[in-house]
Amino acid sequence: MKWLKHGIVYCPDGSLSWAQSHAMIPTPVLLSPKVLRVYCTMCDANMVGRPGYVDLDPNNPLRVLNVSKEPLFEVGCAGSFDENGVMPCSVVMVGSRYYMYYVGFELGTKIRYRLLTGLAISEDGGATFKSIRRTPILERSDAELYFRGGPFALSKDDRIRLWYVAGSEWTTINDKPMPVYDLKYQESPDGILWKEEGQLTLTLDQDEHGFGRPWVVQRGINDYQLYFSVRKRSLAAYRLGYAVSSNGLDWIRKDHEMGLDVSPGSFDSDAIMYSAVITVGAKTYCFYNGNDFGRYGFALAELIP
Repeated sequence: MKWLKHGIVYCPDGSLSWAQSHAMIPTPVLLSPKVLRVYCTMCDANMVGRPGYVDLDPNNPLRVLNVSKEPLFEVGCAGSFDENGVMPCSVVMVGSRYYMYYVGFELGTKIRYRLLTGLAISEDGGATFKSIRRTPILERSDAELYFRGGPFALSKDDRIRLWYVAGSEWTTINDKPMPVYDLKYQESPDGILWKEEGQLTLTLDQDEHGFGRPWVVQRGINDYQLYFSVRKRSLAAYRLGYAVSSNGLDWIRKDHEMGLDVSPGSFDSDAIMYSAVITVGAKTYCFYNGNDFGRYGFALAELIP
């Protein structure tokens, strides 16, 4: 694949107290022929993230039409799994409602943090969301103790298919504790009740210690693409990965075919992550973040035929 980088599309200007910096984990949804909405997390002065959105022109995704003035919903109450941040990772239509699968960020004492998955639902076409409960839908378990996050959902044949990252381990890299997690898979009839352990579907190699939010594109009955981020020990920063599958479970990695990497001297000079690929009309776009987990906003690349 070859991509044409168009640069940063949006970054908060600091005028809103809840959105002082960052536009993390861009999550695009084509709401209508006139609105391409990108859900993302924006941070306040204390680096607490809240979900918002940026509306783009589908015919020109570099053109910003509207930005949410308030967060879609607040972080959780004290002691909850999402008290220190809410990060939307996937928005999928289920019936007439939109389900937002998000990661709750919880600080630890003997570990740095935990990442667990919550669910918020929109009854008004994706304009507002309400978290369905104060506890995660992917709660920690014996098999997946610290991390059950990065969820990506597809609604298919009266079931929800979910790819997510999970792990129960920390490792030390350059004297800093870092998370370790693989890519897991589950199915649910209602998208709310899930098992305590998912099926392992993509494992780390020796130089890797974690995957970022997966993004799955189904192009045909037996044709799946997986876009994901890779945390490498040797680089101490994310790079983008790519894989293909006939069933969405057994992946053949083809990272070398991704064709989208860091650019020296730019906002993505050290890291590139959180790829989200969407086709609008005849064009295919990839939204992503660069250095420092989206501090400089989210960017856009266009697939070159």
